[in-house]
Amino acid sequence: MEQFPPLNEAAVWDALRGVVDPELGDNIVDLGMVDAVEVRPGGAVMVRVALTTPSCPLRGQIKAEVTARAGAVTGVSAVDVVTSAMDPAQKAALMARARWKATQRAPKTTVPARARVIAVSSGKGGVGKSSVSVNLAAGLAARGYRVGVLDADIAGFSVPRMLGVTGQLEATRDAEDPERKLIRPVVRRVGDGEVRVVSMGFLAGEDEAVMWRGLMLNRAVQHFLEDVAWGDVDYLIVDMPPGTGDIQMGLARMLPSAEVLVVTTPGHAAQMVAARAATMARKSYLRVVGVVENMSAFRCSHGERYELFGSGGGLRLAREIGAPLLASIPLEPAVARGGDSGEPAALDPDGEAGRAFAGLVDTIVERCPVLQMTGCSARVLEALGALGASVAPVAPAG
Repeated sequence: MEQFPPLNEAAVWDALRGVVDPELGDNIVDLGMVDAVEVRPGGAVMVRVALTTPSCPLRGQIKAEVTARAGAVTGVSAVDVVTSAMDPAQKAALMARARWKATQRAPKTTVPARARVIAVSSGKGGVGKSSVSVNLAAGLAARGYRVGVLDADIAGFSVPRMLGVTGQLEATRDAEDPERKLIRPVVRRVGDGEVRVVSMGFLAGEDEAVMWRGLMLNRAVQHFLEDVAWGDVDYLIVDMPPGTGDIQMGLARMLPSAEVLVVTTPGHAAQMVAARAATMARKSYLRVVGVVENMSAFRCSHGERYELFGSGGGLRLAREIGAPLLASIPLEPAVARGGDSGEPAALDPDGEAGRAFAGLVDTIVERCPVLQMTGCSARVLEALGALGASVAPVAPAG
């Protein structure tokens, strides 16, 4: 009679790693869904599995797969699967693991790996995310950078008017795959640099309402990342919609290297809501690069300063989320005029708002530098290039 080795509990745990939750895309052991494995006399095994809810629709499927996987381990004679519901701590740990796993399966986009992606975000509308986005983009372009601007506020698009760009999104051939068509951004030259813009505003009329559900909105942003010929941009500025919904979650999955810039106004209420954007970013494993306080104060022509929207919200938010306050943008008519005329205030170095945006641009360049080929590998490649230009090729022997 064939003798089997003693049943090894570790072998059962290893076998259970083959059971994958189809919704979360990871195995139930690493997700923390297996509470216990108990080996009983005679080769019987009890496996306790914690599900997100008692009525989980995948309960039967997971139970069947656990039974099959554990039952295939040498020495197992029977499998008893006991299910229970997760407690809040287990659910939080599971979702954190699932979000991290999703970042490891990010889809391929046309955004170059060297580009710095900055998502300008907040928890609510009306704080000036679009204003900060377009002025940051214009300021970077004025310094000679190639800047992409993705207007991710699909239903509330405003970037084309604020940057003074008009036109239509046109098709072009992919340089690497001539059979594939990509979307060409609308381009505006700014000094020695340029801004490349993609927005729903080029596809819909300015007074047309985009009435799409969350899945459609997220799909549109996905197209803007996967099917746009962004080219060799140094920075990609993403003007995010307000809140912490589908588009925010989709962007975290598609661009796991993105850095989040949180915008708030000085008031306490806006600060508290903006903190949610930072919380979501960190739960999605995105770096929070800092805080911008917009509409900080108004200075009248005779020099008096008025804090019309309160004070201190930017600094309070920065301290609360543990990120630096990068800039305080004054409440100045030039910002509104620039948004209406398509000439961002950041391009006026003499205005108070222009100087504030210039400081923000300098800080962003310092904190989010463009990746350059300046290391040892780059020097080796340059040396090889020089040799290739000066040395005649040698024919192979024989």
